[in-house]
Amino acid sequence: MRIALIQTDPIVGDLEGNAAAILAALREAHAAGASLAVTPELAICGYPPRDLLSRADFVQRCVHAAREVAGASPIPAIIGSPWVAEGGRTANAALAAWGGEIRAVHLKV
Repeated sequence: MRIALIQTDPIVGDLEGNAAAILAALREAHAAGASLAVTPELAICGYPPRDLLSRADFVQRCVHAAREVAGASPIPAIIGSPWVAEGGRTANAALAAWGGEIRAVHLKV
């Protein structure tokens, strides 16, 4: 099994740009024969997002961007992104995506 470690240079708050960079790297990893890819913590929103995480609209946009990446990824991937956890709280999460959707979510503890 080949695992690609995705290294992009995310910009805090640039969800569309970060998602596009992740997708480009996922396509490159697929072309190189990887069967799984892993992004860094909070790759969707950039690190550290600080007070942006207190804005519900920002977190929802992160969730949407993560779903978009999952839907377009050519290979299974673990994607780092903010997520809305049970009870509506914001959480730092690792999202397991394959088959065009997010299949599992692991919250940072």
